[in-house]
Amino acid sequence: MTPHNIPPNLKQPMQQTVAHPGFEKLARLGYAAKGIVYFIVGLLAAQAAIGTGGRTTDTSGALQEIVVQPFGKLLLSLVTLGIIGYVVWRFAQALLDPEQTGQSNSAKRIVQRIGYLISAIAYSGLALTAIRLILGSGGTNGEATQDWTKLVLAQPLGQWLVGLAGAIVLGVGVSYFYQAYSAKFQRHFKLNQMSSTERKWAKRLGRFGIAARGVVFCIIGLFVIIAALQSDATQVKGLGEALAVLAQQPYGSWILGTVALGLIAYSIYSLIEARYRSLVRS
Repeated sequence: MTPHNIPPNLKQPMQQTVAHPGFEKLARLGYAAKGIVYFIVGLLAAQAAIGTGGRTTDTSGALQEIVVQPFGKLLLSLVTLGIIGYVVWRFAQALLDPEQTGQSNSAKRIVQRIGYLISAIAYSGLALTAIRLILGSGGTNGEATQDWTKLVLAQPLGQWLVGLAGAIVLGVGVSYFYQAYSAKFQRHFKLNQMSSTERKWAKRLGRFGIAARGVVFCIIGLFVIIAALQSDATQVKGLGEALAVLAQQPYGSWILGTVALGLIAYSIYSLIEARYRSLVRS
């Protein structure tokens, strides 16, 4: 647990100030809520893979699974608060760059901040879905992406724009594979507060979980590109449909089961982030 056991290339800068306590708690609750949602998605997919019930679903489906449990609305309310916290944190990462390393104007950092902004918008939609479920006004929003894609395709250069979006999603998926390989995500942890065992498992779970997300994002990106090439919005697939595609392949149960376990690993990794993520300003 001593700091000198931390690899030199993963040590964080010393001159940092802690984020506001209230904001930090909200952000950490956000990572925890994200972990819960992905755990449900992964668990249901794993059950489907081994034939014990379950289903391939997306994050909205995970919220629907929560709300039907005993005290479901109370539980979902807590998760929703966490999702809102995650949205706030993502907007902060995009606009204020609280984790900057002195290179906030570099091209790589700008691309990262754009990614944070897109993530914030996506999770804002998930938060709205959760609120609708709590209010009992329905929360299914599975066709929203296809509706937006259809709208864009109808515009001048619409196919090119959708194709570009697909290429970006595919690029994000590939970048996840690199993140899993390099394990540089460890730099975001308070490594000096973690035992060697905690650091080891955070690395293992992070690699497995992020690689699983890479698989899913690549599939989603490819289908968006196909939608652009065919000018057909119905070709766009979400997380649940991407998992279903895996199940339809040769040895699909094994493939789906592996990715499902990866998503469960990612959920645990997110919970580790909730505890040990460094939320700082330089």
